[in-house]
Order: sequence, then C-alpha cells, then structure tokens
Amino acid sequence: MTSTKPLRVGMVGHAFMGAAHSHAWRTAPRFFDLPLQPQLTAVAGRNASGVRAAADKLGWESAETDWRRLIERDDIDLIDICTPGDTHAEIAAAALEAGKHVLCEKPLANSVDEAERMTVVAEAAAERGVYTMCGFSYRRTPALALAKRMVEEGRLGTIRHVRAQYLQDWLSDENAPMTWRLDKSKSGSGSLGDIGAHSIDAAQWITGQKITGVSALLETFVPERPLAGDLVGLGGHGDLGQDAPRGAVTVDDAAIFSARFDGGGTSAGAVGVFEATRYALGRKNAMRLELNGTKASLAFDFEDMNALSFYDAAESPDAGFRRILVTEPEHPYVGNWWPTGHGLGYEHGFTHQVVDLVNALAQGTQPEPSFADALQVQRVLAAVEASAANSSQWQKV
Repeated sequence: MTSTKPLRVGMVGHAFMGAAHSHAWRTAPRFFDLPLQPQLTAVAGRNASGVRAAADKLGWESAETDWRRLIERDDIDLIDICTPGDTHAEIAAAALEAGKHVLCEKPLANSVDEAERMTVVAEAAAERGVYTMCGFSYRRTPALALAKRMVEEGRLGTIRHVRAQYLQDWLSDENAPMTWRLDKSKSGSGSLGDIGAHSIDAAQWITGQKITGVSALLETFVPERPLAGDLVGLGGHGDLGQDAPRGAVTVDDAAIFSARFDGGGTSAGAVGVFEATRYALGRKNAMRLELNGTKASLAFDFEDMNALSFYDAAESPDAGFRRILVTEPEHPYVGNWWPTGHGLGYEHGFTHQVVDLVNALAQGTQPEPSFADALQVQRVLAAVEASAANSSQWQKV
C-alpha cells in the first residue's frame, strides 16, 4: 500500500524534459507501490504566463518565476532540474545546501570542472542524508535493463566489442531555426552531449566497464542557422528561409569516436565505436547498442524498444540472432504495467526513474546513476572534444 507520507517536488523548467518528468511524477504512484507519495508541489519558469499555463497543463499545484523561490520554500523536499546545462551547477548546489534532494537531467554539467564541483557537493550532502541522481533515463528501458542482467549473469562471457550509435534527423534541414541546443554556452556540446552522453552512460553501465581513452572526430555541417527568438526544446521544425537573420552554431552536429574500456577489473577491456548525429535522415530516435562477447552477442535499437536481439554461440551456428520480446512480467519493470505482450513507450523510462529514485530515498541509499557516475560521462565527453581538437590523437579519460 502506498504511504501517505509525501515527497514534495519542485521542478525547474517545463519544456520537453519538464513534460516528460511531470508525466513520470504523476504516473509512478499509480502503477507502483511507492514508500513515498510524489506530490507535484511547484514548477518554476521565467515567463509568468507560460509557467502558469504549464502548471495547469502538467498538473503542478503552483508556479514560480524564479527557481530560487523553490529552494526557499519549506514545502518542497526535492528539486528536479530540467533546464539547459549552463544552469545545472548553480541550481543543484543551492538545493543541496538547503537540504533538498536533487534529480538533475543529463549531461550533468557543461564542463568537467562544474561536474566535479557538483559531485563534491553531492557527496557531502549524502553524508547528511540528502541525495542526488542524474537523469540517464535509458537505463530504465526494460530491454536495456535486461541486457545488463544478462551481462552480469555471464551469458556474454568476456565483452570484446561495444558498438553504439545514437541517430536522429531533426536538424537535417539547414534552414531549421536555432535553438539553445546549438549554443555551446547553454548546452555544453551538440550531438555529443545531447544524445551521445546517453550512449556512453548505457555502454559503461551495461558492461560494468569504464572508458579509459578515446580517439575522436567532431563535425559541424551547418555553421549558421536562422534566428527565431528564444526557442526552447527540440526546435528545428520550421523553415525560416535563406534570407532570415542567422546565428552561429557553436556545437558539433556529429560525433564519432573509438574507445577502450578498462575491463571492469576482471579482464582485458573491450574496444568500442561510438557515433552520435542529428543528421541521419530517416532515423528518428535510433539509440542503438551492440555487445559482442566470447560466448554471445546482444543488440538493441530504441526504435524497436520492446525487443532485444540475442545470439548464443552455443546454439546452432546457423541460427542467427533471436528476438526477445521484453514484455513479460519477469522482465525489469514490466510486471507493473500491462498484460503480457503489450509494449511500453518512451515515457516509461522516466516513470521507472522516479520509481527507483523514490525507493532509494526512502531506504536512505544513494540513487543511481549518482553525480559521480555522471562525472565519469562528463570526463569522456571532455576527452572526445580534446581528441577532436588535436587531430584525433588518443586522449586518456
């Protein structure tokens, strides 16, 4: 039975991620028995009419036009940060200092220095029973959680290859307008940090191995884009024409890098190849991961998110990959949802994130991924940028 003790949430930002997080906070206690009851107490945004409309639409009890007001309020236990990366460090530090738990969207920050400071503050807060989590939501996709379980059970043997791609196409039109995601001062990086960070986190989490070095190439295909005001969210769905005023794109459009893993302390590390782009026409959200081990291989594509492909070398050699439909009650998270065979969607990862976070907070244990986990991803992002800036020379993480 769900406890009546509330977990009172204050959320900063209410665009794409804010909507996804709001849905998760509302939905989690309706399908999972939680030890704390999430309460959508307040949402903050810069524009008074915009944040009020968002509060009404997304189910928040009240609205603020300054995130600092959320920190000051005594009726809020947790701050959920859904804003661009340039704001994460300040908001998180203030919230933790005020004794409020923090859920922060990825990537953790816009630089390693910021992420290191955030991690130090988070670890000090944890000693006082105040906890943090970084929102790498793909960890909560049932098929990827099943993949991790299979690796931990030894079904793949020693991992030799990691092959990761994250392919989208929403920026392929060169006259699509500028968004904050194309401004390095706000986003930190382009496809590398926006979507490549998910691949890095998933690969390290599932294999249990950390990336120790990279050789990288970054490319910006369209150096200028039409200006269309203060756009927030994905953007990129309108054509403003060749004659519109244009602003400089200061991030990468595509990132490609090879990597070496540390082996998790048990064996020689795997080698990996990563690709992230928002220019792959026809690919809408193809977050892909393939692992090849000494005993078996598995492969995943988020555009077919309820399935996992698996090949066991001990089976008939001409059998090829078989498809596991990850919709059964014994699969991670799935038993709390629909009858067998009924698939889940993008939003469910955020709901599962809330479930895991709330359970950890109630138990007084560190939620995962921690800020320290996210810092490791930030270090890989920085190494990729450093390698690309130095003619793809090998860069240690």
